[in-house]
Amino acid sequence: MRLTLIGKDPESNPTGSPTVYRTDRDSWVVQGWVVSDPAVLAQMSIPEGESCVEIPDRMLQFFRQGDRDLDQ
Repeated sequence: MRLTLIGKDPESNPTGSPTVYRTDRDSWVVQGWVVSDPAVLAQMSIPEGESCVEIPDRMLQFFRQGDRDLDQ
């Protein structure tokens, strides 16, 4: 899988999260804050081998940016 950096949270420190990447497999990879609260995780059905991360609303802009040139 090849990753293309789309954007980092403008409010994060230079090495921090969250970050959005586009892959060469028509998918996204999101680096974010680990969700570890048992009450939150109990509301989800997360299969073996999967996880979840939290990102703020301000990161949604990067998903739109990453799709701009997909048809080229």
